[in-house]
Amino acid sequence: MPKRNGTQKLDALLGSITADLIGGEQQPIAEHGLRVENLLMEMVRPDPVQPRRVLPETLHHSFHDNRLTPTQSLRELVQRVQVAARQRGRPFTNVLELLPDADTEQGDAEAKLSPEEQLLRDLVHLAVTIRDDGQVNPLTVVDASQGVTRLYRIETGERRYWATWLLRDFIPNYTGNGTIPCIVIPAQRSSVFRQAKENTARSGLTAIAMARQAALLLLTVHGYEIPAYAVNNDFYRQALELDLRGHREHTDAILSAMGGIDKRRFHQYKMLLKLSDDALELADRHAIDEKKLRYVVPLDSDLHTEFVQQIVDLNLTSRQVEEICAAGIDTAEAHTDDTVSLPAAALKLARLTLTSQKSTPQDIARALMQQEGDAKIARVRLQGMQKLLADAEEVLTSSIGLPG
Repeated sequence: MPKRNGTQKLDALLGSITADLIGGEQQPIAEHGLRVENLLMEMVRPDPVQPRRVLPETLHHSFHDNRLTPTQSLRELVQRVQVAARQRGRPFTNVLELLPDADTEQGDAEAKLSPEEQLLRDLVHLAVTIRDDGQVNPLTVVDASQGVTRLYRIETGERRYWATWLLRDFIPNYTGNGTIPCIVIPAQRSSVFRQAKENTARSGLTAIAMARQAALLLLTVHGYEIPAYAVNNDFYRQALELDLRGHREHTDAILSAMGGIDKRRFHQYKMLLKLSDDALELADRHAIDEKKLRYVVPLDSDLHTEFVQQIVDLNLTSRQVEEICAAGIDTAEAHTDDTVSLPAAALKLARLTLTSQKSTPQDIARALMQQEGDAKIARVRLQGMQKLLADAEEVLTSSIGLPG
């Protein structure tokens, strides 16, 4: 088999290292304390506080808490995707089967993939690209070695890291030597701003990841210690008490690192950290837009997950979310005034009436079939709902004194 041209591509890259790394005119890389090495994959670890979540949240924490190795984390991801794909009639045994071919591409475009299916498909596509073309773009890693123990923390390139592990352990005919090319940066030159620019310059961050990114930048300039272990959402929520006014000298750099947004947009992203933990995970997993989530934030935190789930299930527009959330706030205020307590399920059903005109009978029938998996059971569910609504109509008729 002929050797790939990865070495030539890597050499070419050295001539195009960004100005952020070497500070302007291109000069010999060694003069800036930088070097490129092919590091053993076991010596490289993702940044645990990286705003972008490549792995699902639970796997992210299990991996960074050293309960799972990289291979075990990916195996768990693959198994989850296999379950989701089988439920949708798309079973697979080899991850390469996730890549669409000419015969199935149109069908895949019509079928909505679960977030985990889309994640794994993207990683497989990247892994195959690395296999065929070589690692054209090395990772950027910070030298976090202690004593004789060599360890490197990824600053940029975590998706390439996971794709390389996937290539090594799950894709046949891997010919690598267990290393990954990395631009190594001394610990004192690590930069959360460079990481943020990389995040926003490449495949877009979700709104929740942008919120974490805003928090991380604020916490950094305000002098907070950034831990070297996985954190929960309360760590990022500390930024809710911080703003740009206290460090105006960093404002332009922060907004630039966030993709050149303005102060108002920065604030909107930061406010998403007020969402409950479950709502944050759900919104991040389904990449829900900030414009939809902003209307959920003012609601009681106990309602956050329910409303985000409605956005996912009903594919609501931002206008619909605004209307439903406004109704939810009005209901909550009425409860405060009248000291009335209603079951959450009843409130949820009442709010769904605001969007009933957006669904067709065919959509509802298909949704019931997907939920129950049996037409007879789905029909029983529907008949039960019909009776409930008929009884509710009788109650309303009695309350306004109309003849039945």
